[in-house]
Amino acid sequence: MEKTLDLITGHFPVRKEEMRAYSALSLAYIGDSVYDLIIKTMLVTRGHDRPNHYHRKAVDYVSAAAQTMIMNRIRPLLNEEEKTIFRRGRNSKTISPAKNQSHHDYRIATGFEALVGYLYLTGQRERMLELITEGISVVESDEEPGSREQGE
Repeated sequence: MEKTLDLITGHFPVRKEEMRAYSALSLAYIGDSVYDLIIKTMLVTRGHDRPNHYHRKAVDYVSAAAQTMIMNRIRPLLNEEEKTIFRRGRNSKTISPAKNQSHHDYRIATGFEALVGYLYLTGQRERMLELITEGISVVESDEEPGSREQGE
């Protein structure tokens, strides 16, 4: 997985110094996609299933509520730079309202996605995967993946 992510960013390099100019919502935009790809890769490699089943399982990991659980788990592990990026994302003014999620969870999820985007774009993929792996353990221990209803 990490080599695949390296291949993509290797074609579109970004210097760490340039990250300060990126808005938190830009970081969250790419972070959302990267996190989604990681979760979908994890689910597909765990065994064959039908696409609609993968989707239902993925919702357990990518919902704002799940991302809030993940952030609560990994927040003590963050260094100062990562905390700053998370806060920038959490405190950003989003244009679209939260859909089927609490405003609080939506803001935390935006911060989480900004952090993932930042780590991805700055080449800190091992750290990104370490935090995500630790974070999703709390989602998996909360209940069996796939057991939540899609609208929750």
